[in-house]
Amino acid sequence: MGELFHLLKRGNKSAFLAAIINTIIAIIKGVAFLFTGNVAMFAETMHSLGDAANQFFVFVGSALSKKAPTEKYPNGFGRLVNLVLLGAVLIVGIMAFETIKEGYHHIIHPTESSGFLINILVLALATLLETFVLFKAMKEILHDLEIEEKGLNVFTMAFANLGRAKPATKLVFMEDMVATLGGLLAIIAVVIAHFTPLHQSEGVASVLIGVMMLFVVGKVFLDNAAGVIGQADEEMENKIGVLVMEDPDVKDIQDITVIKEGEDLHVELEIEIDPQLTVAAADDIKDRIHEKIMAEKGVVDVTIEIDEADDIMTWQKSEPTKQS
Repeated sequence: MGELFHLLKRGNKSAFLAAIINTIIAIIKGVAFLFTGNVAMFAETMHSLGDAANQFFVFVGSALSKKAPTEKYPNGFGRLVNLVLLGAVLIVGIMAFETIKEGYHHIIHPTESSGFLINILVLALATLLETFVLFKAMKEILHDLEIEEKGLNVFTMAFANLGRAKPATKLVFMEDMVATLGGLLAIIAVVIAHFTPLHQSEGVASVLIGVMMLFVVGKVFLDNAAGVIGQADEEMENKIGVLVMEDPDVKDIQDITVIKEGEDLHVELEIEIDPQLTVAAADDIKDRIHEKIMAEKGVVDVTIEIDEADDIMTWQKSEPTKQS
């Protein structure tokens, strides 16, 4: 029990905060829907319920993924967060389907809802809370990447570096971005339905919110499917390659692979050194490089093989594929 509590303390903070806030928002929206029968409010209730459950699982998954390797699982549990996220998006997918179905039904059979003021106040409060969580997720993205920004630069830099974010933080960011946009969309729909005869607008908003949720499902599924398989981190391969080549005794890098498992990085490296060096000297070089690479953030293990230099340069810095 003590180990579990210790692991939970290391869970993704953005996901934990988002889970709590979205639970509160879902309850408020649900009560408002019971009083008003507003279909846009129903869509937002389902959205917040899905997000709350999703982000709770993400928090637990991100914590358990930090469990130390065991004899039975020597490679650790880094990919567990990817597996949990794959399961979590199924919840969002189900909620999205229900949201689209209810919105479509309202478009075909529009009805006038009541409680205009309640709907507007609840949606405005929820949108403000979602914006707060979104901003915290943006700050965590920059914090994890050791980027210091303030004000509006937080927004621009978070979007620019979203591809490098941790899986859990990225999911929270995307879900709350959609939730914020969905809240604004629902407010617009409620206003239109109240002041015009276009009661179908609430159904249209519900369908659009559901479609945005499906976009998150698709994006997160693809990202984490790659993580479960084991995705190479080209940016870290370049960074570690440059670091290794700075060592005066390293003549070349025959091969370098950095596999990303959740938030953990596993490095495999094959270097060339002067064949005239003694075994003791080669061992010192290996220890020195191992220590430098292990100092890099996220690296959990390094495997280094040594070969004699063949005077043919193999390694060169490559341009990493841009992540989105």
